Amino acid sequence: MEKMTPAAMTQLLEIMATLRDPQQGCPWDIKQTFDSIVPHTIEEAYEVADAIHQQDWPEVKAELGDLLFQVVFYSQMAKEQGLFDFDDVVAGLNEKLTRRHPHVFSEKEFADDAEINANWEAEKAKEREQKADDLSVLANIPLALPALSRADKIQRRCAKHGFDWDTLGPVVDKVKEEIDEVLEEVIQVEPDQAKIAEEMGDLLFATVNFSRHLKVNPEQALQLANKKFERRFRQVEECVLEQGLQLEDCSLEKLDGIWDLVKQQEKSNC
Repeated sequence: MEKMTPAAMTQLLEIMATLRDPQQGCPWDIKQTFDSIVPHTIEEAYEVADAIHQQDWPEVKAELGDLLFQVVFYSQMAKEQGLFDFDDVVAGLNEKLTRRHPHVFSEKEFADDAEINANWEAEKAKEREQKADDLSVLANIPLALPALSRADKIQRRCAKHGFDWDTLGPVVDKVKEEIDEVLEEVIQVEPDQAKIAEEMGDLLFATVNFSRHLKVNPEQALQLANKKFERRFRQVEECVLEQGLQLEDCSLEKLDGIWDLVKQQEKSNC
């Protein structure tokens, strides 16, 4: 396996600088800004995750390269503006990792994982204090996170400071309460769609809390549910086509019947 060398990293940085060169660079790369690249960065991160979930290791390697390119792209633009460069990014990361892991890079010892996590959170809290005037425990949770993941992170931050239920009962009750509040809005003579959306948001937030208490990652759980639904629906489509029909030709009752058959077949094959 070919090993990464400082020369290879230098070559990558030089390629990026050439792509951004006003005279001989790529027109698309030249016109990009920090803001314009953000959607591509998010997409590349998801493509890494997707390749990992599929255990497609050659694709993981390729997608990690694409994600690294995003870091190099931002670093080059920052260098052009005199903000920072790639070396600064790496130096900052090195400092942070060694500081957050004193039990690895110094002689400090922790009794267990709980103490390690407590030290990690304490270091991150110090960083938040140094970064901005916002000293809230909820500071610096990225707005661009998927909503389920962000809700989970918000709740975990609050829980670390005691704002959380100790048992599952109240969590379940809250979910039921939020369902009732959604339905209460729905049955109004003139339903207010904005209120319904607000109550649905509360229900989803409560469901994330339920998931967290069950030690289930809500984003991953929903991804699995999406995959399961898609797998089963594709089988429904195949069954319909085998009967010489289109989905539009079938009643909901017929499609439900095929769906139930698909589920039974999956269970019998387990």
